[in-house]
Amino acid sequence: MLQVRFLPPAAKFIKKLKDKKLKELYKNAIDKICEDYTVGEQKTGDLSDVYGYDIYYNKTNYELAYTVEHVGEEIIVVIMAGTRENFYEQLKRYWKG
Repeated sequence: MLQVRFLPPAAKFIKKLKDKKLKELYKNAIDKICEDYTVGEQKTGDLSDVYGYDIYYNKTNYELAYTVEHVGEEIIVVIMAGTRENFYEQLKRYWKG
């Protein structure tokens, strides 16, 4: 199983989640990504080294953005998690800033 590292925006969002079902969906998504990191959609343009994974829950679209570091053993780095609204604009600002 690959190692997972959370950057501050993702760690903060997941820690704040009160809904246990949604928290479990994020955990399952991360487990799937660890099994095969290509399950997410690879982004293009400014975010070409980032993958996005969609989670649908309670009529809301949630996102999980991650990248893969190839240092010895591969490490999954979860960059950001949150709702779809303005997600990629925030991600671009964080990732390029």
